[in-house]
Amino acid sequence: MISKSIAEKRIKELRDLTDFYAKKYYDDDAPEISDFEYDMLMNELKNLEKQFPEFITKDSLTQKVGGTVKEGFNKVEHEIPLQSLQDVFSIDEVEEFDVRMKKLAAENKKQVSYVVETKIDGLSVSLEYKNGIFVRGATRGNGQIGEDITENLKTIKSIPQKLKQNIDITVRGEVFIGKKEFEKLNEEREILEEPLFANARNAAAGSLRQLDSTITAKRPLDIFIFNVQKCDSIKFKTHHESLEFLTKLGFNVIPVRVHCKNIKEAIEEINKIGEKREELEFGIDGAVIKIDDLDFRDILGSTTKVPRWAVAYKYPPEKKETKLKDIICQVGRTGAITPMAILEPVKVAGSTISKTTLHNEDFIIEKDLKIGDTVVIQKAGDVIPEVVEVVKEKRTGEEIEFSMPEVCPVCGAPAIREQGEAIRRCINIECSAVLQRSIVHFVSKEGMDITGLGYSIIEQFIEKGLITDIADIYKLKLEDIASLKKDGKKFASNLIEAIEKSKENDLSKLITALGIRHIGSKSAKILSKKYKTMDKLMNATFEELSCMEDIGEISANSIRTFFLEERNRNLIKELKKFGVNMKYIEDSSADDRFFGKSFVLTGTLEKYTRDKASEIIEKFGGKTTGSVSKKTDYVLAGEDAGSKLVKAQSLGIKVISEQEFDEMIK
Repeated sequence: MISKSIAEKRIKELRDLTDFYAKKYYDDDAPEISDFEYDMLMNELKNLEKQFPEFITKDSLTQKVGGTVKEGFNKVEHEIPLQSLQDVFSIDEVEEFDVRMKKLAAENKKQVSYVVETKIDGLSVSLEYKNGIFVRGATRGNGQIGEDITENLKTIKSIPQKLKQNIDITVRGEVFIGKKEFEKLNEEREILEEPLFANARNAAAGSLRQLDSTITAKRPLDIFIFNVQKCDSIKFKTHHESLEFLTKLGFNVIPVRVHCKNIKEAIEEINKIGEKREELEFGIDGAVIKIDDLDFRDILGSTTKVPRWAVAYKYPPEKKETKLKDIICQVGRTGAITPMAILEPVKVAGSTISKTTLHNEDFIIEKDLKIGDTVVIQKAGDVIPEVVEVVKEKRTGEEIEFSMPEVCPVCGAPAIREQGEAIRRCINIECSAVLQRSIVHFVSKEGMDITGLGYSIIEQFIEKGLITDIADIYKLKLEDIASLKKDGKKFASNLIEAIEKSKENDLSKLITALGIRHIGSKSAKILSKKYKTMDKLMNATFEELSCMEDIGEISANSIRTFFLEERNRNLIKELKKFGVNMKYIEDSSADDRFFGKSFVLTGTLEKYTRDKASEIIEKFGGKTTGSVSKKTDYVLAGEDAGSKLVKAQSLGIKVISEQEFDEMIK
């Protein structure tokens, strides 16, 4: 048995770890460990607290629901708490749950039957309807208080805005992204060289907790409803009955919901779900076993964190051995060369895995990977598959060492790894792999915003030799485009119109579209406003650029390197020849009242989202930053302002209220 002092020390360690990982998962939507690893830490903590109850504290995650309210959202107090579930990891624990339920049922003269449902891997939300109209939606938050995300939820097509009955009801559901949609989303991000989402759950959560609902609207979000939280006008006898009623109202109710007369049937259903996980179109991380009788649920009640009438059986993460057949290298838009493992196909967690990223050469060295190795692949839920380790005892001596290519695998140009970087890059801007991804970036919404010119269309143009560089976009003819599609005249006409319209964009859009490393849309706006014309920017010195606020030496070096390349200067000449605007478009209504002023936003604002307030500040020539320093001019503080407010006061920086901000922008 563990000693009391060691237990106390380990409990503290586990609390620190679970707090950190819970924040990354719930608040930042950026998990650092798999669900299984987190569950194991929580399980160890629960067991130690059970052995040593004197060390239990209210702030332990075993006693409360993880998650906080993100700054920028209004708070919503849940009338009926959105609780978590007690996790179990073995069939023995499911049977122990049944024994407890039967004992309590006998004491209260009740019968025990269950409903088994899939545990959707997404973000839990509540939806509130008044007289059949959707009026408010919120995240679970900490179970008691969540975030008002009504506008974001309205962008999800499967959420009915009006029910089939004029009824007051609050329901609970899980917002998620389907498996195919998630893969497509990550493929698009990979093409644009944006960070990949670790799993579908965090992609859904990150999408739903955007302060700008137009970003949410672009993501393939869906929802399953799984509970009636509140409905005063109808008294349901069973959970299963309430789910059938929700279907009649027009809700997208959780599809896998099976009534089971006893625990034997429930366990059979759990095993059946586990076997068929791969066939489901959505990700799950377990199966939920619930008491069906709602009166019995009321008798059983809840702890501060979980209901006593349900448990969640968590399926263990799958690990499989397979052969590392080869390592190939892919070339991205910026010339980044990424090693990719080619595997003997193996089915893991419902997906057939035949390849996965190896990130960079340091990862390969750290794992000691060789071509021909037997490797262990893990895919917990919808997490991107990863090579966990090499099974070194299965080496035969015929394995082949891998080293990153010193020339680009596509065009043969030098592949350089700069000091301080983890990846090698092809330096040839005319490389066909770089070209395709460069064009995708050039025409993207952030860039020249040419609607209709997607990845597959660009690929066809390149294959047909109609596009050999970015400037060729402006040479495309109606008949060239129409030939790509059956009855393609309307598509071609719309695309030509979008290409022509892009010529009128502000200089900042063109700078963004060029894909200069370290230069995003915000920096592009600053450069556009400062230099006014492309010619002046092209001839700006490193010293001038690096002295600009928000540019700095790294970005300045990228700009100079880009424009010193003859092929890039030729590209600008070509674009100019085709009539692409090369000048800053002065806003006639521009008002620079905040020019040179730096703002920090903290706390919850009533009237504005954080993005909206930032947009107003930037419109008036100011800028917003994430941290308070001596260079900060104003701190705009809303409700529940935290450490940033304290720091501002200690530095003597002017703190303004939302009302004062309104006066400043009138």
